[in-house]
Amino acid sequence: MSEKPRNACPECDGGFTRRDFVKTVTGAALAGGLLPLAGGRKVIAASSSKSTAETAVKRFYDSLSDEQRKAVCFGFNDPLRTKINANWAITKPTIGDFFNKEQQANIDEIFRGLVSPDGYERFQKQMEDDHGGIEQYHVAVFGTPGSDQFEWELTGRHVTIRADGNTVAGAAFGGPIVYGHGAGDGQKGLPGNVFYYQTQKANEVFNALDGTQRKSALQPKAPPEAAVPVQGKDGKFPGISVGALSSDQKELVEKVIKVILAPYREEDVDEALLILKDGGGLDALHMAFYESGDIGGDHVWDIWRLEGPTFVWHFRGAPHVHTYVNITKKS
Repeated sequence: MSEKPRNACPECDGGFTRRDFVKTVTGAALAGGLLPLAGGRKVIAASSSKSTAETAVKRFYDSLSDEQRKAVCFGFNDPLRTKINANWAITKPTIGDFFNKEQQANIDEIFRGLVSPDGYERFQKQMEDDHGGIEQYHVAVFGTPGSDQFEWELTGRHVTIRADGNTVAGAAFGGPIVYGHGAGDGQKGLPGNVFYYQTQKANEVFNALDGTQRKSALQPKAPPEAAVPVQGKDGKFPGISVGALSSDQKELVEKVIKVILAPYREEDVDEALLILKDGGGLDALHMAFYESGDIGGDHVWDIWRLEGPTFVWHFRGAPHVHTYVNITKKS
């Protein structure tokens, strides 16, 4: 299959192994009250082997030939599962070239089950723009789907997404994930970028800060985008403490969190919020904006970060979007 045109991403090269910093705890420990972030709906808490995506993962796994299993299936503890990057192929075969039409439809079903309806449309456009569509991406299966330890993973340009049935203990989304989009590269406002709206929402917080607060929130240089280990309660976090903000300012931060989580399925969102709560909730977060990478010099800060004891969301919006997410309990 010939590769379709895609957005270039020269800074995407290389891999990043998180083996040394991703630490989880035994058991998900999801009991407790809801954060206000979860709204009034019934909390789902976490995915399971019976969730929509995971059920489709089991059917996908069962459909694989011996040749296919040899190429895309691994033991649960294989180091491939602990790698994360904004542009990488977890396995060599592409979806479009290696799987039959029924299996490709199954992969689409899995992906659809991992995201919200709006998120699905955004990711479809992103993958088409950046790499010619989902058929150019790559999948792997770790462990045995349906057992007490498995994970399905899709990677490629500007996407790493997982389905684990909550078998990766204490980690939202089954571990760190990545999303991004190359549209609008280097242009003010990133025209056509399906995730730029998140920068606009984050900057509503900055615009609501007074002069002293802005000095605390605005940092000169962003850390490396992939530096997203959770630090636990004794960590040192950049930017301004959300706990020190006024109630209306906190509400804006809460809206940012709702917006950035919205592309994903409710089960993973709920687990992320409960892990955030376990780490002290909204008040334990810090929010930082970075002067570096200010496209057009317009002081709409394109790079920003939300971080707390169990929560890291690093949004690098310059020259285009790369976002690294790690929401996990620290052992």
